[in-house]
Amino acid sequence: MVDPAAWYYCLKHGEVERGSGCRSLDRLGPYPDADTAANALAIARARTEAADEQDKAWREEDDEDED
Repeated sequence: MVDPAAWYYCLKHGEVERGSGCRSLDRLGPYPDADTAANALAIARARTEAADEQDKAWREEDDEDED
């Protein structure tokens, strides 16, 4: 269900949308405001990098346990 008051970033058009817009598969969000939605790609990139670092640390810890 789409929150009509929330903001989204459309990956297809590279634009910020409010409420209903492009299909959910083509959007990131919801975000509380247009500025945050406009930074959706940077937010996603930072979250991915953080998750990758956590995975790396977990793998290294697992390797140390095997020794």
